[in-house]
Formats: sequence, C-alpha cells, structure tokens
Amino acid sequence: MYCGIDKNFHPIYEYFNDFQTRVKKSGYGAPFLIGLESPSGIYRFDCAVFRDGVHDIENSIFGERLIKTLLWVVGGYKLHLHAPAKLFSRMSKAFCADGKRRFDIKFMEKIYEKPFSTEYKTAAGMPESSQISVSIGGNYNGCRIGFDAGGSDRKVAAVINGNTVFADETVWHPKLNSDYRYHYDGIYDSIKKAAAFLPRVDCIGVSSAGVYVDNRAMAASLFIKVPEADFDKHIKDIYVNIAARFKTKLSVANDGDVAALAGALELNDSRVLGIAMGTSQAAGYIDASGNIKGWLNELAFVPVDMQKDAPVDEWSGDKGCGVKYFSQDSVIRLAEAVGVKLNGKLSPHDKLKYIQNLYNSNPLIEKVFSDIGVYFGYSILYYSLFYDIKYVLLLGRASGGLGGDVIKNKTEEILRSKGNDIKIVLPDESRRRVGQAITAASLPKVD
Repeated sequence: MYCGIDKNFHPIYEYFNDFQTRVKKSGYGAPFLIGLESPSGIYRFDCAVFRDGVHDIENSIFGERLIKTLLWVVGGYKLHLHAPAKLFSRMSKAFCADGKRRFDIKFMEKIYEKPFSTEYKTAAGMPESSQISVSIGGNYNGCRIGFDAGGSDRKVAAVINGNTVFADETVWHPKLNSDYRYHYDGIYDSIKKAAAFLPRVDCIGVSSAGVYVDNRAMAASLFIKVPEADFDKHIKDIYVNIAARFKTKLSVANDGDVAALAGALELNDSRVLGIAMGTSQAAGYIDASGNIKGWLNELAFVPVDMQKDAPVDEWSGDKGCGVKYFSQDSVIRLAEAVGVKLNGKLSPHDKLKYIQNLYNSNPLIEKVFSDIGVYFGYSILYYSLFYDIKYVLLLGRASGGLGGDVIKNKTEEILRSKGNDIKIVLPDESRRRVGQAITAASLPKVD
C-alpha cells in the first residue's frame, strides 16, 4: 500500500523488517548492539546484521541508516558499538568529523560542546540503558505569554490563569533572513503585543524549533541564514535577552516537545509523540510517566525513505529524511508532481496556502495529502521501534484544512493494515494553528 504519486517510495520500516528477516533466515547473523551516550544517560538498541564477508555492503547501508536514526532520535556525543569488525570499521569512518555523516557529527558536537567519539565494545561490555526523564509544563497560574516560533509564521498567546485572552499570528520568513535583528525584532514585537493584554507578565514560555539548553539556542534551523559569529553573539541568548526586557521568568522548549505536551494535556494521558508539520518537521515525546526524556527528537533528519532518488535536504545534504516528507516542502513537491502550476515568486508559505485552497476545486490535491498520509503511516511504524507510542498528535500548518483529515485517515489505514493500534489525534483548526503558543505559556513555573 504505497503512494499514488510518489510510486517509488520505499519505507524504511519495510526495509528494516525485511533486512532483519533475511539476516535471521540466512543463518549468518551477528549481533549489532548500539549504545548512545548523552547527558540524559545511555540509550541502547539491539538488532542483528550479517557477519563479516556476507553482504558487507548491505550491512553498511543498514548500519549507517540505523545509527543516523538513533543519533537524531536520542542524540549523543559517544557511540558505543558492538558489531562485526568490518562493519565497525565502516561505521567509525562514516560517523566522524570528516566522514560521510560529518553533518550529523558536527551538529552533535555543537550541541553537546564536546568531540564525538566511537568506541568498540564486547557484547558483555555494552552498557545497559539508563535514561532520565524530566517534568515539563502544565502550569496555569498567573499572567503568561506563550510564543511559538514557526518557520512561516510566529504565533503568540496571552493567558490569564489558564484562559486565553489574546492570540495572534504573524507571517514572517526567518529561514530567508541573515540579519539577527530581523529575528529579534519580530519575536519582541509578538511578545509585546501579547503583553498589552495582560495586567503584568509573570512569565514567558517559548516553543521554538531547534535544540535548547538552559533556554539558550544551541542549534536551530530557523536561524540557518544567520552567520555563525552573529548566531553566537546575538541568537544563542535571543529569548533570554527578550525576557530580560520584560523582567520576567523564561522557559524555552523544543517545539516538538511542546506539541507532545499539548497532546498529553488535552488527552489527559501519556505516551504521546507530537509531530508538527510546518516549514520543517518538529517532534517531541511525552513518556509513560508524563515527562520528556531529554532526547533530541529531531525527526526532520531521520531517514524515512530508502528509494534511490529520494529528495535531498538542502541543509544536511542527505536524502530521504523526514523534513522533505512532513513539511510544506512535501506538499509543494507532490502538488507540482501532479501538474499544479505555482508562481515562483510566492514564498513556500504562500504556495502551501494556495495548494490548500485548491482542495475543493482540484481532485488531484487529495492525492497529495493521501501520499503524505502513506509516508506518515509507515514512518510512525518506524518511529515506534524507538518510542513507546499510544498517541500521535498532528499539528502544524501543513496539516491544516481538509488535507489534514486526509493525512489522518490514510495514516490510520496504514497503521491498521499492519495490526497497529496507535491513535492519530488531529486537533481542531485553531489548536493546530495556535495551540503550541497556548501550551508554551504553561512551561514556566510561577510561585
């Protein structure tokens, strides 16, 4: 049950299962044990590969895709690996600062501010899993501002004791602007608007794409055009500095974690994977204890498609990754593939809006969102190898309108066809658009 438009789509979930089945049937299997070390502890994943001398090239492809997946799901600065000798050598060379996966490794080094290393372990010497989890959000007292920094628009909400008294969206183009002042002025303008509806500002909660440590931006695609020197000087502390102007408390979280939190709060449940389809793909996870794990959850960089000619992400240079399947880029790419003519002068945001508005007049548009649902269904099955998922909350502008219902229905069809009972939750249109800003307001604790 693959795509109607993208007929060469090859789900990595099917690839993974097929590889494991063939290894088991061959009688030439060997353990492939992966441990990733990060500030949140050790994450371990065990599977099998062919032993040395049997399908070595396939081993390398499988190992590279799986380790890359785990790096962006969990994060880490040290790779503990038990593998056949040839495979270990290839993975060590691929996952280093000048190897094939240098983008991924340099990203990890920037986040954790230490060199990345790979260490061989015997099977007995492999570390066991030991993960922490941290409470997040769910605070409602006081006068709060929630801000959601999206790639096509910025959203803000003013909330008093849990009641939203103001919500606003402003179109902007952060990924196209290299001037740090554009970003600072835009964020400040939105928060200032919300502050006007409050008698005081007790705190500011921020949902923003990227990786944040102590409210500081360690890496974020929103600011991709900002020169590195300006990023370090002006962007790393952008939210800290703006909160200081309001003399108030601040809490910044990855927008995917906020999406997951929004779902957990609305459902009054846990084991929620939140996915926001916007300019990029954001993700976050609320575990069985109702906490976050401190994982990266950067599913935009996780492989989902094994086809040879999969679309390439301009930033990482890799192909077949989530950003090109669960964002406005995917909608645009598939619409153009069925012959929709788009004005080249339009921004990606406006192209998406134009395509969504065609839904009732062009029957081919339903196929666009159906394909995204197929992508999503198989990718959720893949994600479930690493996350314990009960619900998937779907947010973001690319899931808006009637197309969002098509994505949801097709995703559920794929899941049920594989005997999976994960529930897809699609909030109402308002929650899809400004829900993260409202939830972000609950992040800080106020006495």
